Amino acid sequence: MHLQIHPEVEDALEAGRPVVALESTIISHGLPRPDNLRVAREIEQSVRDAGAVPATIAVVDGIPRIGLDDDALRVVADDDSVVKVSVRDLGTLVAKRGNGATTVAATSHLAVLAGIRVFATGGLGGVHRGARETWDESADLTTLSTTPITVVCAGVKSILDVEATLERLETLNVGVVGYRTDRFPGFYLADSGHAVEWRVDSAAEIAAVMHARSALGLDSGLVVVNPVSAQDELDRDLHDSVLAQGLAAAEAAGVRGKDVTPFLLEFFHTATQGRSLEVNVALVRSNAALAAGIAAAAAA
Repeated sequence: MHLQIHPEVEDALEAGRPVVALESTIISHGLPRPDNLRVAREIEQSVRDAGAVPATIAVVDGIPRIGLDDDALRVVADDDSVVKVSVRDLGTLVAKRGNGATTVAATSHLAVLAGIRVFATGGLGGVHRGARETWDESADLTTLSTTPITVVCAGVKSILDVEATLERLETLNVGVVGYRTDRFPGFYLADSGHAVEWRVDSAAEIAAVMHARSALGLDSGLVVVNPVSAQDELDRDLHDSVLAQGLAAAEAAGVRGKDVTPFLLEFFHTATQGRSLEVNVALVRSNAALAAGIAAAAAA
């Protein structure tokens, strides 16, 4: 088994030019069809516009692909056989020659294998509400504890237990810095109600942190939280109301584990009449542009 690296991505890596990894679960499970394919292309274009090469990652026909051509992107967006694949599932999916959209964890793992140091996503996975009884915690956290990659995100999804997630990130030695903010964002909201201990105000400053971490031999990830802009964030009252309704609906329907996030994202999309989708797209594009700036600063 080998990684299939898109020629454009391979050329950029060999030349030391900036490359940004992008996950594919947002395409297959995070956004509704047919918007998902259009948005995937827009996110890649955001990376290009900011001066870097996008590398959307997925498994297609059993081959981990670093950078997708148009046919592969269409498979991820439109094929019902595409599964949500985390690190633990990669070997099985590859052996079965299946199609998989990579989570933050799987994207991070494959990106590092390919030599990519910066990754943009929407929201990080974390500790789920009620985890004291269910032990439901995203593999994103444990993967980042052993994967030296910089992840740009809008915090963690507000459907999670934000306070518990921050505690776990600390325990796992995953670095967290706020980009031009002292507050930890909550995906649809710019402020989750929790503070960030470290603030950075430029891509160059983040690149310096990356360099220092590498020089110190730190093999865990760095999470850069980039809050959604004030004009793009969801109305807080609407958010809180829809979240309460969505959690109750998930409980009533018996939705558990990895199915909770796509269920609640779809619930938000429907209940807000598409407004949550607009916020999601805006924050991912912002994160992609920032990640490109960080990758460029790191490459320099």
